[in-house]
Amino acid sequence: MKLGIEGKTALVTASSGGIGLEIARSLAAEGAVVIVNGRTHASVEQAIESLGGPGAGLIPLVADNGTEAGCAATLSQVAEVDILVNNLGIYEAVGFFDETDESWQRLFEVNIMSGVRLARQYLQGMLTRGHGRVVFISSESGISPAPEMAHYSATKTMQLGISRSLAELTKGTQVTVNCVLPGPTRTASVEKFIQDVFPDLAPSEAERRFMSENRPTSLINRLIDPKEIGDIVAFLCSPRASVINGSSIRAEGGLVRSVF
Repeated sequence: MKLGIEGKTALVTASSGGIGLEIARSLAAEGAVVIVNGRTHASVEQAIESLGGPGAGLIPLVADNGTEAGCAATLSQVAEVDILVNNLGIYEAVGFFDETDESWQRLFEVNIMSGVRLARQYLQGMLTRGHGRVVFISSESGISPAPEMAHYSATKTMQLGISRSLAELTKGTQVTVNCVLPGPTRTASVEKFIQDVFPDLAPSEAERRFMSENRPTSLINRLIDPKEIGDIVAFLCSPRASVINGSSIRAEGGLVRSVF
């Protein structure tokens, strides 16, 4: 499908691996000029090679957008974008009584303030030009909080509110702001997490046990392929999705038992 985003400039934060890398891949496949972001030169260069190399409409950006200084570095190097995908996020499985003030502050800084700082500049430019896309990558934990990740779940819920608030600013324009809520996705960090939960099992069996015991409401009964999320985000960033604004798109495999 031709999505009509050829030549559009897209910044995908934390796109040197995992879901971010596949979002970058899907956008690049549709002809967008993708700014590939990571914290090190090595990770960004490796990601660009996996996406087709430097001549494939890919621009490297080495910056830690989980910090104020990192966001400032990004904003100084990239003046404006047509598409902003706030994908950067971290999580950790820690019981509530062991979640320190520092842990809460760290997740807030990375998961919330990175997107706030970048949207504050790039969304304003989109509104001035009258067109653009902002997508926040939230999580099913934003509407179905995980007891072992209260701080993470709280940040993901907050992203939904921020996204909707920003969408209200776009009324009457061709700018949209939306959230995508993936469920458990097959990334290196998730695979390691599952293996830590079931250390004595082979990876395939560990995944089966995890889905049946830890995520039993999933209707697809498997981990999500990051490419599946990438394709959904690419569609949301296109003119074909112009009527979707201020929405939270559930892409969690039917894990959440709710009609809203």
